[in-house]
This record gives sequence, C-alpha cells and structure tokens, in this order.
Amino acid sequence: MMEEFKIRLGFENGGNLPVIHISGEITSEAEEEIVQSYESIPQDKRVRVILNFSETSYINSAGIATLISLITKSSENQGKIEFAGLNTHFRKVMDIVGLTDFVLIHDSLHSALAQV
Repeated sequence: MMEEFKIRLGFENGGNLPVIHISGEITSEAEEEIVQSYESIPQDKRVRVILNFSETSYINSAGIATLISLITKSSENQGKIEFAGLNTHFRKVMDIVGLTDFVLIHDSLHSALAQV
C-alpha cells in the first residue's frame, strides 16, 4: 500500500534554520514539491537546510536523483543540505549511492537542531 507523500517546510532555532519534513514515499511524483519547498526558502536562509526523513517510508531511484539535484543546487550556492532521521535502511542506501560523502547525517532532528 502506497503511503501518501507529504512535505512541510518549517523554520527552527528561532526561525533561522529551514527544515523540510518529508513523509511518505519519495518518488518522481515528489520531485516538484521537494524542489519548490527548497526554492521557497529565502536565499539568505539556505546556508544550512535540514531534510527530516523520520516519517519517510520509501525512496526509489527517482527520489534519490531528486536529492542529488538538491544537494548540487545547494552547493552551487555555497549552501549545505543535511539529513536527519534516516532509518538504518535509508542510511545504508544513502551510503551505497555515495550521498553520505556530500551531506552531514544526523541520527535525529533533535541532534541536527542541537548543532550550530
């Protein structure tokens, strides 16, 4: 059974740290919403953006391609994308495709927010 994809953009740490909360399945259908969420963040707040995967149930190759394009876009603008809340399986997938070389991975959103 497919879980509905949902995305919510929030600002933590006094409104200075953008967090994109992703739940459900990350497939090609999710690409536009993820990119739009990122692009809706004011340029001066894109220095550090956290993607929270704690409610993500599935990701396929199209979803990984979306994450790669987001990481590329961010680094071209001297920004950083960080991942939080990856379960063991997703962490292993990110390792296999090499994303862990380009993003900082936090065990939880809480630990990501604690780092300044």
